[in-house]
Amino acid sequence: MFLSRGTSHAQLDPDFQRLWASVTVSSLGDGMRFVALPLLAAQLTSDPRQIAAVYLTEQLPLLLFGLLSGALADRVDRRRILWLVDAVRALTVGALAVAVATHSVTIHLLAGVAFLLGLGQTLYNGAWSGMVPTLVAPIDLTRANARLQAGSLVTDTLLGTPLGALLFGITAALPFAVDAVSFAGAAVLALMLRGNFQPQPSAAPNTWGTLCRDTAHGVRWLWRHRLLRRLCLTSGITNLVGAGLIAILVLYARQVLGLSSLAFALLAASFALGGVAGAAGTPRLTARFGNQRVLRLTAAGTAIAAAAAGIANSGLVAAACIATYGAANLAWNITAVSLRQALVPSELLGRVAMAYQMVIGGGTAVGAAAAGFVADSFGLRAPFFAGAVLLLAASLISTRNTGPGTLPTRTAVASDGGASGQHSTGPASEAENH
Repeated sequence: MFLSRGTSHAQLDPDFQRLWASVTVSSLGDGMRFVALPLLAAQLTSDPRQIAAVYLTEQLPLLLFGLLSGALADRVDRRRILWLVDAVRALTVGALAVAVATHSVTIHLLAGVAFLLGLGQTLYNGAWSGMVPTLVAPIDLTRANARLQAGSLVTDTLLGTPLGALLFGITAALPFAVDAVSFAGAAVLALMLRGNFQPQPSAAPNTWGTLCRDTAHGVRWLWRHRLLRRLCLTSGITNLVGAGLIAILVLYARQVLGLSSLAFALLAASFALGGVAGAAGTPRLTARFGNQRVLRLTAAGTAIAAAAAGIANSGLVAAACIATYGAANLAWNITAVSLRQALVPSELLGRVAMAYQMVIGGGTAVGAAAAGFVADSFGLRAPFFAGAVLLLAASLISTRNTGPGTLPTRTAVASDGGASGQHSTGPASEAENH
């Protein structure tokens, strides 16, 4: 049974406001570090392999430990994971700031710090994925996720990235020092969360073997759920396309559109501007049209925007296309994430979310590599056209049988497993499998 269309206008829970503030503050530091880390690496070495290795080490933990982090988050207090991870990351980045200020940093130390930060982000994501459904009512999931996405996008991309470059220009240690402060602030806000964030207890001990079995169970549950499986595969495709377009965007801007470095930065920022608008409008769209139509229209919108960007002949037109792409992409993501949170039993949220993210991460890696080959073989416009075709195909995969209403309740899903295709039907049966 689906909820009737409509959206709640009640004030979101104060604990959600604290979670939103924690994520938003932390995102500001993330944005600064995103630009400061490669700039620092470029100061330490001119070897592109070593610079790329720093980026790779930050991505490795998701691939190595992503699934296990979800299993861990489904066994221990998720709030504790959030504040502990941010506290450790504050100390780690603070130590890096000291090393940079004292001119004792090396490329190997930088890679090690990047790995620790990536590991922290992986653990954080596993815990965070199960927090929102415990803090807001099902009808408010889309509104809550939209606020989180918009807040992160503004502080990370629109504010954090240019601020990080500015602070790095003043002194290389400064953006890392501010990043450490942002992590500390986020840890305090997470520590202030009230309520019970302990998942349903398991009778099985917390051993390596049981964690591995829990991980496999989460992957099987996701695969057997027809709707979530399609949404997951579609998310992988959309991230494949998005990563590919980002990978060649700088060359496209300079060689095809003839833009300066500043104009390229503004072109990249247009995605975030569109994304903020898309996030703001998503709750109204899903309330008015329902999930199925929003998923279908926004997926088609990204395809059209990608194709239009590929034929653009001016920076202004390209920026408008990329902003439209960002708006449609964020609206699709928020709707899909809200559906996932409503459909997955609470004690499985961490594992299913991290299995989902593993597919997304794989799509990102493949897309970045594939776009380079496509552009080299067929020209810099070709990835946009190829991406449009993939996005159009993805829109057909994910939009069947999502239901006409806003969001299903978790109870309704649990009592009607056959409708959505999962083999296990509810919290009780899931607990028995631990």
